[in-house]
This record gives sequence, structure tokens and C-alpha cells, in this order.
Amino acid sequence: MSLTDILVSPHGAQLTNMFLMDRNSSVMEFFPKGWLKLAGVGQFVFHWIASWSGMRHQGAWRDPNGDKCPYPEDDRRCMSIFKSGKIGYNETYFGEWTRNVLDEVKTRKMEEASKKGSASTSSGCACS
Repeated sequence: MSLTDILVSPHGAQLTNMFLMDRNSSVMEFFPKGWLKLAGVGQFVFHWIASWSGMRHQGAWRDPNGDKCPYPEDDRRCMSIFKSGKIGYNETYFGEWTRNVLDEVKTRKMEEASKKGSASTSSGCACS
């Protein structure tokens, strides 16, 4: 398995690095609290880029417990507070999510290797 198979990152400009990855790579994305309510369709941009590039967006973690906002949580002023906040984690959820993604990548790599192996043995030599 190459190092470019899985990109794990919070939502942001650094996810543009996926353009440097191989097709069939996987992306795991993290969001701060409030992003789902306030970010609109922009929160899906890296999901779309992964799909258009032949990669697999393996889901997203949306932190339910991030920084508190002094305004109602659907108030647009909260976006800057949520955006600058730290993203928490749930160790049990992350462990299972990561295991599932790694298992899927391993299965995919083994299937690709077996296809390459069977193609080289079944094609035979056309030279006589």
C-alpha cells in the first residue's frame, strides 16, 4: 500500500492536496461544530472533487461538542467561532471508521493485485 492511499484532514484548503494523489485513493474529512448548519454547499466541495477525480470520500466527522457560540447556533456570526475552533474526536468512532477504511483499501488493493496477476498469466505470449 502506498502512502498516498488515504488522506485524513480537517475541511480546508489543505484538502486540495488530493490532486496529488492516485485515483482510487481515499479521503477522510473532519468538520468543526456548526459546519453542517452554517457552511451550505461549500462543505461538500472536497467530496465532489474526490468523486470527480476517481477517489473515494470515506465520510466526514462533524464535531458535536465544539466551541460554544454566544449567539443562537444557527446565527451566521457563529461561523467564525466554529471555523476557528478545535475539532474534537470520539476515539471509539474514529477507531471503527479508520478500521473500516483501512479494511476497504486493503481489500481493494488485494483485488487489484489479483487482477494484475491473473492478467499476466492468462494472456500468454503471442510471439512464435
